[in-house]
Amino acid sequence: MSNTWFRFKQFTVSHHLCAMKVGIDGVLLGIWASVENPESVLDIGTGTGLIALMIAQRSNAEIDAIDIDVNAILQAKENVSNSPWPDRIHVSETSLQNLAKNPVQLYDLIVSNPPFFINSTKTPTDNRTLARHTDSLSHEELIENATLLLKPTGRICIILPVNEGLHCIAFAVKKGLYCSKQCSVYPKPQASGKRLLLEFRKQQTEKEVSELVIETNERHQYSPAFTELAKEFYLKL
Repeated sequence: MSNTWFRFKQFTVSHHLCAMKVGIDGVLLGIWASVENPESVLDIGTGTGLIALMIAQRSNAEIDAIDIDVNAILQAKENVSNSPWPDRIHVSETSLQNLAKNPVQLYDLIVSNPPFFINSTKTPTDNRTLARHTDSLSHEELIENATLLLKPTGRICIILPVNEGLHCIAFAVKKGLYCSKQCSVYPKPQASGKRLLLEFRKQQTEKEVSELVIETNERHQYSPAFTELAKEFYLKL
């Protein structure tokens, strides 16, 4: 999946142009997150800007994209400047914690593909460690700080491995944030679930539960459901 060229209407990005690959987790969040008329969007840990760019294609929102890795910021700025939406995506080198200290804006939609390796072996490259481990942003910190930046009717959408996602749902309730949508992601029909796509709101509603299978039983043969979701982005699917 990460080797596939990616299309944003008039704009194409590939991992050959970026040090960080176009990964399936970011793609899933970018195509799944609801864009019901958001005026303002915050992308936390933007990396190459993938999710911000996907949201820009799917909406007319003004998007703030933040990251603490200077190399990621440089990549994101380059990708945004080469895209059709440079006036709507604003890339900044800052942390979520810093942004939430004195909020100057609240958001209709907050999206994040957060770090998820907890107490595991660190990678030797610093930027890979930042991207993959929760040291700089735990899931609890993500929920606490994102809630401070969310409008009363806003939504937070994230993607996590199953166990971390379930823990996040339980923790969010303690902070007055409720899971309104939960999608279990399966790599193949008979495989166990690998990821949870989660939407949170400040209002408690009946949770919408769904499933998404990425591939059929044949390698690189994508399911009809995934194809329908992703068809506006992949050049080859």
